[in-house]
Amino acid sequence: MILALWVMAILAPGTTWAQAFAPNEAGVTMGHWHLNTRDVEANKKIFVGMGGTAMKAGNFDVVRFPGVIVYLHQNQAPPPTGGTVGTVVNHVGFLVQNVQEATARWKAAGVEVLPGGNGRTDQAFVETPDKLRIEILEDKNQKFPIQHHHIHFNVPESAIPEIQAWYAKTFGAKSGMRGQNKAADIPGANLTFSATNMPTVTTKGRVLDHIGFDIRNLEAFTKKLEAAGIKLDRPYTKNPQTGGALAFIYDPWGTYIELNERPNPQYVDARP
Repeated sequence: MILALWVMAILAPGTTWAQAFAPNEAGVTMGHWHLNTRDVEANKKIFVGMGGTAMKAGNFDVVRFPGVIVYLHQNQAPPPTGGTVGTVVNHVGFLVQNVQEATARWKAAGVEVLPGGNGRTDQAFVETPDKLRIEILEDKNQKFPIQHHHIHFNVPESAIPEIQAWYAKTFGAKSGMRGQNKAADIPGANLTFSATNMPTVTTKGRVLDHIGFDIRNLEAFTKKLEAAGIKLDRPYTKNPQTGGALAFIYDPWGTYIELNERPNPQYVDARP
């Protein structure tokens, strides 16, 4: 029953998904973060204060940003077992046009903002009550006041080439660098890979339970995954009423990933 309600909510038609960027050649674009939260309203206030738009998606409260939809809770799920730090996804990130101006507005809206590292004025952090860590960076030339930017993975140093190659092969992400870190890009998200000497755990059950990618022609995509030896944690499931579909996988390092095919997707142009 829980899965059925989840499928109906996620695959519900509407304009919620109009903030995604057009998919890459592999048919992949950034979709969503799915949070476990103890206080939906408190988290909604934070994300709306940062410039997001609160909406309903079936039974879910979501906040929409260019490049990502933030699901604020899971139906009948237990409270999160911890924050993002200590999981394979250490934090996530947004870009704003001016960090100091944006964070001044957020503080006025009641959002607690932490300073950037080493006195940086082009960086800040926001941490939710459930310890979702969000990095804020600056791009004066971007089109939107705020948009999704990155997902930052922590893995052993020896695994960095492997995880970069895995996301490139699996999702068509374009390998490169972000600063001193190896990275890979899909529309709407830079996937950044850093080394850690500390053990990490899966995202599942933590505040950021899973990340989601939107996929064009998900049935064919999941068949390619299985042919490549990737096990589906939840099989391809289609909603005959809407034409949408979903599936779930883990990456080899414990990131839980939802794959969605949206009915009649609409895309926005991120170019300045």
